[in-house]
Amino acid sequence: MKAIVLALTCLAGGAILAGCSHMPANPKDDSTFQYLLDRKSEWAENKVETLPPLPREQDLIAFDVSQNTPLHFAIDANSLTVQSDGVVRYTVVITSPSGARNINYEGIRCETYEWRLYAGLNAEHNGWDRTVANDWSRIENGELNAYHAALYQDYFCANKMPTGKAKMIVDNMRHHRTAASLIH
Repeated sequence: MKAIVLALTCLAGGAILAGCSHMPANPKDDSTFQYLLDRKSEWAENKVETLPPLPREQDLIAFDVSQNTPLHFAIDANSLTVQSDGVVRYTVVITSPSGARNINYEGIRCETYEWRLYAGLNAEHNGWDRTVANDWSRIENGELNAYHAALYQDYFCANKMPTGKAKMIVDNMRHHRTAASLIH
C-alpha cells in the first residue's frame, strides 16, 4: 500500500514536492528511496580561460558593504557574467581612504554560498596575475569587509541561484535595487 501511495504521489505531479527520484523494485522495500535534494550534485565548473580587460573608472558601480569600513567597493559592470554553471563572475575594485587599490577577478557560486579568486592585479598594475588564484571558500558574514556576503545577499543570488542575467544584475546595482528593497 505504501508503494502505491508513493507511486501515485510521484505520478500526480508531486514528484517535485515529494522529491521522488526512484521507485523501489520491491514494493515492500523502500530502503532505496532517495529524495532529490539529498542527491549528490554533479556540478562542474566552467573553465575560466580568458580574463576580462582591466576595469575602467567609468564602468565601476559602487556598492555598500558596511558603515563600519573605511574601504570603498565597486564592481566593473563590463566584467560581470552569469554562466551556465551558476557562477556569477566579476571584477571587484577595493579602494582604501589613501587611494590604494586592490583589483580582483572573482566568482560567487550561488548554490553553495562560496566564492573564489581567479586572478588579481599584477605587480606592474598592467595585467592579471593568476598565481594568486584560490579554490572555493565559504563566504564569511561577520567580517568587517565581507563584500562577498553583500554581493551574494544584495545583488547576485536568491534561493541558491543567480538573481538573473548579467544585465539585470548590473541594472539593479546601478539603481541600488538590493534584494531587500525589491520586497514589497
